[in-house]
Amino acid sequence: MADTTPITAAGLRRLKDELKQLTSVERPKITHEIEVARAHGDLKENAEYHAAKEKQSHIEGRIMDINGQIARCEVVDTSKFKGTGTVVFGATVELNDLETEKKVTYRLVGEYESDFKKKWISISTPVGRGLVGKTVGDTAMIQSPGGAREYEILKVTFEDGE
Repeated sequence: MADTTPITAAGLRRLKDELKQLTSVERPKITHEIEVARAHGDLKENAEYHAAKEKQSHIEGRIMDINGQIARCEVVDTSKFKGTGTVVFGATVELNDLETEKKVTYRLVGEYESDFKKKWISISTPVGRGLVGKTVGDTAMIQSPGGAREYEILKVTFEDGE
């Protein structure tokens, strides 16, 4: 498969868990809500029915999205990178902004796992691409909306069980 997206084993589990929740809990629940609303009579002016149908559409769309994501995913075993000190997919990287001296830590993940609140960024972002291949002590020039920033790589680690 030429057009695959990297993902950690834990990330794939989360996608599969969400898919299971949607297909085994949410889908039957909304089907029941539609049946109940349909029993209320005239469907043209039945707000509950139309709301339930819209919710069903969102659920079915998300199920299709997740199925497509799972089909394109390629699980990357990050344990083989431990101890290399090189920034690659799955690495947690501690950086020092050389201009501000502020430290920041990011985890490089696939696009389906990125979560800015957790500081998990996609390996395909400018920051991710700028860090890949670097090792501890290297500097990376990262293009950002505010201009180029230079970071020193302080630490590269890999989480267990990924």
